[in-house]
Amino acid sequence: MLSEERQRAILEIVNREGRVLVVDLGRRFRTSQVTIRKDLETLHARGLVYRTHGGALTARGNVLEDPTLLDKEKLHREEKTAIAAEAAKMVVEGQVVILDSGTTTTAVARALRNFQNLTVITNAVNIAVELSGSNVEVILTGGNVRKSSFSQVGPLAEETLRKLSADIFFLGVDGFDVDFGLTTPNLLEARVNRAMMDVARRTVAVCDASKFGKRSLSLLCPTTALHQVITDRGISKSDLNALKKAGVEVTVC
Repeated sequence: MLSEERQRAILEIVNREGRVLVVDLGRRFRTSQVTIRKDLETLHARGLVYRTHGGALTARGNVLEDPTLLDKEKLHREEKTAIAAEAAKMVVEGQVVILDSGTTTTAVARALRNFQNLTVITNAVNIAVELSGSNVEVILTGGNVRKSSFSQVGPLAEETLRKLSADIFFLGVDGFDVDFGLTTPNLLEARVNRAMMDVARRTVAVCDASKFGKRSLSLLCPTTALHQVITDRGISKSDLNALKKAGVEVTVC
């Protein structure tokens, strides 16, 4: 098979499956991993795939997308509800919980409404509204409000967080490449998320399986910085094994 033919075939596989590994492609095309790496580098240079350690991702929807909260609300609702219910089981009365912005963390907020003695720190205006009328005490970080996510970002939000302490931080993500780490499209959002991680004793990523194998613009943290991940049954075996190998506790619901 000519290299051009093999590269076209690889591109079809990447676009169909969303992610490929060098070792798997080597077996499939009965060629060396060195050759496959060269093929992926060529496709990456042409902007047709997104090269990652050990493989490649589809170039579609991996880097700069920043969908609105309303757009994301329509996706994977059942999975997010199940993840939120599992997250709520981890919370104990009297604790302090941090929720960043996002649709999965909004679902977690709904699951926490019945707590009688709980404090929630958040940078998401919609989450504060979601918890209004409940017995949960809410602390908003302050800061500039992003219209797409209703989140507060900037120096004021970061400064507020540095003066607080929390038991657990539930982190929603836009992209989760297990080899690279957790990512978000907005640089200011990433800074606020890192401040949240710094002041929480435990960081738990809450994300449906569609987030895996994707990258966005700004790195939040490496995978090893997490204590736990709560996701759904759609997670691939390779991602599940990689998380466990990285020492991250995984809950699949």
